[in-house]
Amino acid sequence: METTNILILGGGPAGLVAAGTARAYYPNKAIMLVRDMQQALVPCGIPYIFNRMGSVDKDLVPDTGLEAQKVQVRIDKAARLDPKAHTVTFASGQGITYEKLVLAIGSAPVQLPIPGSDQKGVFYVKKDPAYLHELFTAVHAAQRVVIIGGGFIGVEFAEEIAQLPGKQVSIVELLPYCLAQAFDKELCGLGEEALKALGVQLHTGRKVMQLVGNGQVRGVRLDDNTELPADVVIFSIGARPNVALAKEAGLTIGYSGAIWVDEYLRTTAPDIFAVGDCAEKKDFFTRKVVPVMLASTASAEARIAGANLYSLRVIRDNRGTLATFSTRLGKTTLASAGLTERRALEEGFDIVVGQAKTVNRHPGSLPDAHTTQVKLIFSADSLVLLGGQVAGAQEAGELINLIALALQNRMTAAQLETLQVATHPLLTSAPTVYPLITATMQAITRA
Repeated sequence: METTNILILGGGPAGLVAAGTARAYYPNKAIMLVRDMQQALVPCGIPYIFNRMGSVDKDLVPDTGLEAQKVQVRIDKAARLDPKAHTVTFASGQGITYEKLVLAIGSAPVQLPIPGSDQKGVFYVKKDPAYLHELFTAVHAAQRVVIIGGGFIGVEFAEEIAQLPGKQVSIVELLPYCLAQAFDKELCGLGEEALKALGVQLHTGRKVMQLVGNGQVRGVRLDDNTELPADVVIFSIGARPNVALAKEAGLTIGYSGAIWVDEYLRTTAPDIFAVGDCAEKKDFFTRKVVPVMLASTASAEARIAGANLYSLRVIRDNRGTLATFSTRLGKTTLASAGLTERRALEEGFDIVVGQAKTVNRHPGSLPDAHTTQVKLIFSADSLVLLGGQVAGAQEAGELINLIALALQNRMTAAQLETLQVATHPLLTSAPTVYPLITATMQAITRA
């Protein structure tokens, strides 16, 4: 049986980052990464294969980075894990003995038993290049595309496909608004306006009852008996963590259905770590389990696990997941971190909210000026930041990272109000009305 020091199962962002971090901290250890796909891809890039990249192949990740780090790559599928013997047996029949094991085995799309969902033309968001080639071909041949699910992946698919010539794109979302899990109503509205401007038809607050067709899908029937014509249907209704391997090996599965891990991403089995979609997440503020599946979160977890495989070298207290998120719809960027106002109130927090709206250039008469909107949620008594949302142009994607840093360090309104920021007429809002600071000041006056 073959032997390695560090064995990583999974070739997505979590696996790649775990391998790179392990190499940086343990340069003399042998590292092997095993994945079941011939080539890895960028999960966040999947919605953009149809138009912006124009090819599935342009979303693939070469193995040159792993090779440069002297990480051995093998294509196989794990079939059995024996934690006591420190061995993994693969579908090929080969076995590997490890010192440390990192499970980065990801998730699989939710597939509901909706009548007619087994027909041709029905697809899911799978991280499989061969499958995505089929989806790519089907979408380009279709005229009418219906996307079921208005979360961030669903709206990104809609935004991308709607910009192809001759496409009629619809979204069906069970909740009252698209992106309702990540944003408050007013920012959801900005996202929906951007989608409608691209010609996307929205059917919110609606449930799919049946996919109509005779072997080939031709329509989607909703709970109000509306039937949407469809040549292709794409389900984007979430994902479930891949835990079968861990469960059969006796590892503890958490309340969320993902693999239980501690603050260092250690499982209940010695020398086994779990990171990314397969690992359970807890909310930064409430400590409740949350179904967060983001490449950014997976990468952060992989860095912690990769550094702490043999000893706790990177100390991290048990703070949980912020769920920092951004997307772009047309010319509108939406970003969120921490608690939304709606969720903070649902959890029983006493809050105060501050908002600001300005332009991202000064003066606003400069070319390429766009509106920037910031919403911040603070604890009413302590004025500790609990969450933030940003809408605007591209810079919103980085402004949310500043908010996430403030959240992770439990900054208060007083600290944010006196934040020293770099500004420039061509790059930022004016220092006199910098939206993060202005929104903070409004919250202070309301407290």
